[in-house]
Amino acid sequence: MEEIALPPFESLLALNAQSVEDLLRRLLDDRAREGEILRPGHLLAAMRHGVLNGGKRLRPFLVLESAALFDAQGMAALRVAAALECVHCYSLIHDDLPAMDDDDLRRGQPTVHRAFDEATAILAGDSLLTYAFDIIADAETELAAATRVELLAKLARAAGIGGMAGGQALDLLAERIPPDEAGIVQLQAMKTGALIRFACEAGAIIGEANRADRERLASFGAAIGLAFQLADDLLDLTASPETVGKATGKDAAAGKATLAALHGEEWARRQLLGLVAQAEELLEPYGEKAAVLRHAARFVAERDR
Repeated sequence: MEEIALPPFESLLALNAQSVEDLLRRLLDDRAREGEILRPGHLLAAMRHGVLNGGKRLRPFLVLESAALFDAQGMAALRVAAALECVHCYSLIHDDLPAMDDDDLRRGQPTVHRAFDEATAILAGDSLLTYAFDIIADAETELAAATRVELLAKLARAAGIGGMAGGQALDLLAERIPPDEAGIVQLQAMKTGALIRFACEAGAIIGEANRADRERLASFGAAIGLAFQLADDLLDLTASPETVGKATGKDAAAGKATLAALHGEEWARRQLLGLVAQAEELLEPYGEKAAVLRHAARFVAERDR
């Protein structure tokens, strides 16, 4: 089969995704690390199924490109990126469970609880979440101890009760008590936006950027996080399961309120343009050095899967 040439940005995204996946494959081998007793084979297989199954690896990409903005390219950034992907994949495994979103497909493959069983899927998610903090804390992530502690604290808050997990709780509640528009925005900023915001801020932290730059990158992440969720809502409304690799139309079926459903497709697309403009404006001080991140903002808003 003739290979299809990708646009430059998608080529870079794919190249970074491969680097992250190669590292994740090494981190998830069957060799017990110091302090570990044994890595059970069936649990490790479930973890690999939930992580090594393709995907755009957008969050790790944002870590790497935000770090590059401050000339911090290297293995330390790649390890933080891989750790973040472990957290993201844990959330997908748990989100797919029957007690949560009850999905059978993820990235076109059986979800972990379908390929294995529910108990193993829960443990695989738990293991990926805890492993993420292990990866960052490990001395092999060659950053100053204070930097690693800051990354650990920010990732914990982005993933926990005031971030992603809290957002998921609000999302489940929204099936019974529909939130108003402000509630939807808050829910989405937590459930989806918190990890994307962390990804961008983490790059600045790794690059030892000053506080103003860290806040600017965090704001950039918050803007594209909202854009990502809005684009996701549009896909759920308009795309086919074959296109996105999972079931669509589930938000409407569950009675969940989304901004796209509330205001319509045309409004949502206008909002996406505004969020991209906001993200690009935040990157203006960095000039051409931020060209890849600007393209990332447009990619998030315009993606079709």
